[in-house]
Amino acid sequence: MLFQLPLCKIQTMKKMHVVALVLIAVAIAALISFMGDVTSYDTIAVAKQKPGKAVTMVAKMDKTQPLEYDPVKNPNYLSFTALDTLGNSIKVVYHNPKPTDMEKSERIVLKGSVVGDHFECKDILLKCPSKYKDDKNATQQNLNTSYEYKDSARS
Repeated sequence: MLFQLPLCKIQTMKKMHVVALVLIAVAIAALISFMGDVTSYDTIAVAKQKPGKAVTMVAKMDKTQPLEYDPVKNPNYLSFTALDTLGNSIKVVYHNPKPTDMEKSERIVLKGSVVGDHFECKDILLKCPSKYKDDKNATQQNLNTSYEYKDSARS
């Protein structure tokens, strides 16, 4: 009888170990699957070194170069030159309609790959213009206005 008690505890511990190992394996598999979705922002020079591989770049539109877009001729073709923060440039080709107010955007996030001499863009995300930058005077004026409004409502 004394020998059965330790065996029972050992068998229970083995089951706990198996369950723990399975949970650890599931956690590792989940982490590996999420690592595939992690993207880093590359420069144009780095993107050119990875032809055909999907990259994400942050750039701005070079306004000194022409923007090629004719919605009557082909509404699903947009071509422009992008500049990164290091001053490198590349021609970008986008086979979808031109995003609204693209010229006003300060920064553009481009997802795609380098094909030959240009960047074949699959997705464009526009960064908002400076209207969202903090303006201390406007913020203070809004605070004062709302405070005055609350005071007048109490009277």
